[in-house]
Amino acid sequence: MLIQILKSKIHKVKVTESNLNYIGSIGIDEDLMDAVNLIENEKVHVVNLNNGERVETYVIKAPRGSGSITMNGPAARKAQVDDYLIIMSYALMDFNEAKTFNPTIIFPTDNKIL
Repeated sequence: MLIQILKSKIHKVKVTESNLNYIGSIGIDEDLMDAVNLIENEKVHVVNLNNGERVETYVIKAPRGSGSITMNGPAARKAQVDDYLIIMSYALMDFNEAKTFNPTIIFPTDNKIL
C-alpha cells in the first residue's frame, strides 16, 4: 500500500509579488527550494495564513537569494503581496517506509534561510 505524506514544507513566507497575467504557478527563491528539496514543476499545496485560501499549483524558480515568493496566474487571486503562506509538497511511499520518513521543514526569516 502507498500513502501520501508530507515531504517538504516552507512555513510562513511572505508574498512579494502577485501577477494575475502570468501563465501560472508559484515562484519560489531557489535557496528556499534547495533547503526543502523542491524542484521546478513540482506540485505544491499553498495555504494562505491571512485569508484561509488554499490552492494547488506548481513551482517555478525565482532568483536565488532574492527572497521572492510570487503568486502567478489564477493563483494570484488567492494571495496578495504581504500575505503569509505555508507551502507544502507531498510524496507517495510505502506504508512502512512512511513510518520512519522525516519531512524537511523550514521556518525562514524574511523569506531567507539564515
